[in-house]
Amino acid sequence: MVKVCFYFQVHQPHRMKHYSLFDIGKDHGYFDDDKNKEIALKVARKCYLPGNKLMLDLLEKHPEFKIAYSISGTALEQFEKYTPEVIESFKKLVDTGRVEILSETYYHSLSFLFSKEEFVEQVRMHKRKVKELFGVTPLVFRNTELIYNNELASFIEGLGYKGIIAEGFERILGWRNANFVYEPIGTNHIKLLLKNYKLSDDIAFRFSDKGWAEWPLTSEKFTKWISEVNGSGECVNLFMDYETIGEHQWEDTGIFEFLRALPEQVLAHPDNSFATPSELVDTHEPNDKVDCHHFMSWADMERDLSAWMGNSMQDSALADLYKIEQEIKQSGDAQLIEDWRGLTTSDHFYYMCTKWFADGDVHKYFNPYDTPYESYINFMNILKDLRLRVKNVATSEGNLISSKVKTL
Repeated sequence: MVKVCFYFQVHQPHRMKHYSLFDIGKDHGYFDDDKNKEIALKVARKCYLPGNKLMLDLLEKHPEFKIAYSISGTALEQFEKYTPEVIESFKKLVDTGRVEILSETYYHSLSFLFSKEEFVEQVRMHKRKVKELFGVTPLVFRNTELIYNNELASFIEGLGYKGIIAEGFERILGWRNANFVYEPIGTNHIKLLLKNYKLSDDIAFRFSDKGWAEWPLTSEKFTKWISEVNGSGECVNLFMDYETIGEHQWEDTGIFEFLRALPEQVLAHPDNSFATPSELVDTHEPNDKVDCHHFMSWADMERDLSAWMGNSMQDSALADLYKIEQEIKQSGDAQLIEDWRGLTTSDHFYYMCTKWFADGDVHKYFNPYDTPYESYINFMNILKDLRLRVKNVATSEGNLISSKVKTL
């Protein structure tokens, strides 16, 4: 029997506004609220609201249908601020009891690579936010951009999670396939769920590609591919951005009709069913152990960290950002800390990527800047202002202490 596990990533970053050299020391508002609102409203109209309505309809029509979401803290903040109806629609999904919310870093950050302390704080922030909004506690972890290795799996197990999600890349699987539950090397009880990236990308990236040999993709054809896993796998993990529905794949591509028909087609096969990540973890023993020494992700052809750490601009921006972490936190200034954390979001470094060809086209699609160099300069100008604010806080505290000493 094959269990289909649908998982969607929901994320919107706090986009930075244009910040010039002349703004340093004068303007401490780094994020473009107007642009964030505009995009939140647009994607809610095209994707989140109609997508959630579709999923609720499918859950009501098919009692066996189940799905999971990981929603970044920055997305939740914007939904609360600009589109509260999106939050309500997600609550309705969770209330069915067949929709799982996963855990991740609050700011969709690369913090595990640079600061375990900050990583833990962001994971806990996200867990609290999910509990506050949806009344559930996540038990399966999904790291930013599916960044994963052995160390992360062990670390996440130590935080009490029972499952972790990663890319089902051949580099770590060898002759095996992603359609089983696995155990990470060096852990005791946490289980590893791997994305079937071919079938996931057939929907997420190739669905509307008329040059693709399999176009048009129908629910019947896709179900046939899923059913072929029977006998050589136990689960088909379909992990993708939720914005695939209606935003990346527009409504006129037929994506809504495809998904509306898919559960019925899948369930028509007697050996097929649906499961949430937690259910897979609870009901399947590991088929084997997976060893992943080097970090991998779900980005680009390389499936590594090069989308965010592939050139000197990215490396410089990340190093300078995390270099001031302790000063920021020791300041005790809540707004300063929040602004710094807003800069940890992985998107800011993705915009600095200088890749070309196929990967470059993907990066360009998601990039609000004309060039990666413009993104880097904008980020570093903001970071310089942030450092000045930290210095001013420290100076003010020093003057206050000095004044008290003189008074005594």
